[in-house]
Amino acid sequence: MQRIREPVRVAAVFAPGRQIKPVWFDWQRKKYTVCETTYCWKDKAGDATLLHFSVTDGTALFELIYNTADQGWTLNGVEAD
Repeated sequence: MQRIREPVRVAAVFAPGRQIKPVWFDWQRKKYTVCETTYCWKDKAGDATLLHFSVTDGTALFELIYNTADQGWTLNGVEAD
């Protein structure tokens, strides 16, 4: 997986039960529609909880991170065929 670590704009659905579902994100002036969330996990960075989402647009795999402290999103990495 190629590390990116860039802030990105993400549209997400905040569902009941504290579940978050990324729907699309912008990266390098292109909009990527999330077809599937393949895996999610969380960890901590200081006082912030980081929610990791492994998502695919059908052609590539991306890792998005949601920082609950500053409510920002980061594209952490991408793996393309």
